[in-house]
Amino acid sequence: MSGIERRVLALSGSLRKASLNTTLLRAAEEAAPPGTKVTLFDALEAVPLFNEDLESGTVPPAVKHLRDAVGRADGLLISTPEYNHSIPGVLKNALDWLSRSTPSRVLAGKPVAVMGATVGTWGTRLAQAALRQVLFSTESLVMPRSALFVRGATGLFDPSGKLIDSATSAALCSLMREFTDWINLVGPAALRGDASLDSPSV
Repeated sequence: MSGIERRVLALSGSLRKASLNTTLLRAAEEAAPPGTKVTLFDALEAVPLFNEDLESGTVPPAVKHLRDAVGRADGLLISTPEYNHSIPGVLKNALDWLSRSTPSRVLAGKPVAVMGATVGTWGTRLAQAALRQVLFSTESLVMPRSALFVRGATGLFDPSGKLIDSATSAALCSLMREFTDWINLVGPAALRGDASLDSPSV
């Protein structure tokens, strides 16, 4: 597996410019182990509300952009805030678009890791549970562990957005190492270097 770059797409459940979850994903870019490249998807705001009528013609460009980005990625890293004990509507809307079978089911068989940050004390536990339920329906291969529940997140980053809390940094590095291992374990056979198998369609 040496020499193979693992491409991870990072998706934030918040559109806020100073989002703690987006900031956490940027920290994940630095925490990724050698050979794993994390790229933040920053165009979620342009994705329209899911409407089956829009599928009958040309797929909206923002939806195609999102689907193509997920399809090219070896793994999907999602960081979600918690709104009313669940995931934000913007994240659910994106997953609804990605779950469609036309032209391809880009979430089916896709390795996914989940985390979340909040100013509160629960660390987005309920949101992550709800997110896992949605991803189960899409047949994504969600990493069963480790879970990263970042609480009191406003004090963990400096004014520039750099993660300065050593415990959170260590936990994030651990999650990224385990996610890389998860991609190697359950990702397409070609990524694992197994030439005897055909890569599954994702």
